[in-house]
Amino acid sequence: MRRQGTPEARPYWGIAGKEITMGLKVYINGELVDKENAKISVFDHGFLYGDGVFEGIRAYNGKVFKMKEHIDRLFDSAAAIELKAPIPREQYAAAIESTLKANNLRDAYIRAIVTRGIGTLGLNPRNCTGASVVIITDSIALYPKELYENGLSVITVSTIRNHPNALDPRIKSLNYLNNILAKIEGLNAGVEEAIMLNIQGYVAECTGDNIFIVKDGVPITPPLSAGILDGITRHTVMDLAAARGIMVREDNLTRYDLFTADECFLTGTAAELIPVVKIDGRLVADGKPGPTTLQLLADFRKLTRG
Repeated sequence: MRRQGTPEARPYWGIAGKEITMGLKVYINGELVDKENAKISVFDHGFLYGDGVFEGIRAYNGKVFKMKEHIDRLFDSAAAIELKAPIPREQYAAAIESTLKANNLRDAYIRAIVTRGIGTLGLNPRNCTGASVVIITDSIALYPKELYENGLSVITVSTIRNHPNALDPRIKSLNYLNNILAKIEGLNAGVEEAIMLNIQGYVAECTGDNIFIVKDGVPITPPLSAGILDGITRHTVMDLAAARGIMVREDNLTRYDLFTADECFLTGTAAELIPVVKIDGRLVADGKPGPTTLQLLADFRKLTRG
């Protein structure tokens, strides 16, 4: 997903701890339990080793956005780490719907999780007794409205993106330490999001979002080969651009490309689409969200809220 300061990072949603909605029901292995009793074993390999996968999903006006795409990516991530979900895709989707209904949520953030399950203190995943499924649904507040109107400031950080041969970024695993270390760098610098480069020095993605620039009216985003998450919101924005006759390019980007861009914006399930107006202390063009960014943001909001 997808975070500064309160539960996952500062602001802007309540997923855990004190921010979570009172009376919330959490789905754990086929049961809806009160949040106070929503517990997993300390021997669960998801807790011990980050051995599991997850998805961050949104619901708008009672409808889960891109449910199939998210469930498919969840199951693909699980297959990539040889983790078999204990329920089929259709049943997982139905469990998400029932959890939303139990919490009477129409606009919500959904965290869908599959862990390796209870095992031993050793690494061997074959000692685990069976996978666990957890679904958390809660209300969501995005970045403050003024940041969508005026734009974010971001920095590039020294923490590089994991090498794809170490951990393929298309696997949305529970181990987010790489992103968290980059997030810490950004927070220490006083910004809400940070750009990570890959081992070759090309732009990869932010700690929780994909990145686009706009140059001469053409949106450009790093290719999957740059070591990025295959973002569902990223694809949605590319489709929205294509519907307007704007073909998005997928090219390797350097910091030079960031500094000379006409516009910049980020995409993600939680952030949706948010403008960037300053990178490493330098204004992006005139320091205001650009026309392509604003048009795509309007199209995205029409799609999700229409």
